[in-house]
Amino acid sequence: MKSTMKKVLLPLALCFCAAPVLAAPASVMVSDCWVRLLPGTLPSGGYFSVMNMSDKPVNLVGVDTDAFGMAMLHQTKSNGSTTTMVMVDKAAVPANGTLKFAPGGYHLMLEQPKHPLKVGTSIQMTFKFDDGEKVSSECAVKSAGAMGD
Repeated sequence: MKSTMKKVLLPLALCFCAAPVLAAPASVMVSDCWVRLLPGTLPSGGYFSVMNMSDKPVNLVGVDTDAFGMAMLHQTKSNGSTTTMVMVDKAAVPANGTLKFAPGGYHLMLEQPKHPLKVGTSIQMTFKFDDGEKVSSECAVKSAGAMGD
């Protein structure tokens, strides 16, 4: 009886141990990611949309990319006839909503390119959120005159 039990229980135990661990579905999605490439070592701009599919707001707190030495969250602010860019620590994405990073608003300031980039290629970016979630996206490299599409 012991031998038969081992024959049944061992494969059953192995089956449970080898079962894949299912990850929780992503609560945020990044789309329409692109980079406005400026000449030389001038800072480039990064633009994208973040959709939050959860019932709780979430904050984008950073972006990592191997293509640039620095990637900072920025926001363009207007005060009468003056427009300035300010660095921000986070950008709130509303529950069940979308936040767009677009020219004239929120954007990534990308500095210190690690190698020459070419229009028509793409780079990988990883978006980090305050709940610990990370989302990767391919971002198209576009010309200095690009406005989005």
